Amino acid sequence: MKTHNDFARFIDVVHQLRKKCPWDRKQTHKTLIPYLIEEAYEAVEAIEKQDTTSLKEELGDLLLQIALHCEIARGKKEFSIDDVSKAITDKMIRRHPHVFGDVKVKNVKAILKNWARLKGEERPQKSLLGGIPKAMPALQLAQRYGEIAASVGFDWPTVKDVLDKVNEELSELKEEIRRRNRRKSDLEMELGDLLFVLTRLAGHLGINAEISLKKSASKFASRFGQLEREKSLKGKKLTDFTLEELEASWQRLKRVHKR
Repeated sequence: MKTHNDFARFIDVVHQLRKKCPWDRKQTHKTLIPYLIEEAYEAVEAIEKQDTTSLKEELGDLLLQIALHCEIARGKKEFSIDDVSKAITDKMIRRHPHVFGDVKVKNVKAILKNWARLKGEERPQKSLLGGIPKAMPALQLAQRYGEIAASVGFDWPTVKDVLDKVNEELSELKEEIRRRNRRKSDLEMELGDLLFVLTRLAGHLGINAEISLKKSASKFASRFGQLEREKSLKGKKLTDFTLEELEASWQRLKRVHKR
């Protein structure tokens, strides 16, 4: 099978790099961390741009990082890429009894609930949230926590219920802001509570909160850049205008560029 031959050739290349290239030879799991993260983000960027040519290249770069980690471990007689592929294959078969077994499920919600149960049985020493890396971006971490809690039925039943909670948390934040002797730590907690609930609203709407915020930030950056360019054509900087003037220009740009 050609795919198998290509993959075997790829693994051999990684083995040769680790054996003969001074840079690759000196790498460790720890030194490769920045590259692993960078390649993952580059793959995400290619997906968001819907650039399949770049995605193919970025997934290859990400695969290289995985193979390098496996080659480092193999050299220490810890595990190999075969062990890694076997472990994930076994896990996927075990966690999908509705595909590889005779378990019947009604919908995606039932699948997620069954997944959480199986995961708990595999790792009884860990809590349900214990397997989520705390180094994840905070918004993404919050949404994953909420999704896992929801998979065992601990969630608001409807979008309306979540919106009610959003309004409740917003009211608590406003109250804290109005407090005469307010403390930064209390404000952080109230704002965090609001952001957390917003990630559950995103979940109920089928939206990834991290991606949603990133799109809004990108839209803001694009519009802000348009504002800068517009004013620079007049030989001026943004600091040369009042807030009212900038706001008027901003609203006009919003009408012209709705997306």
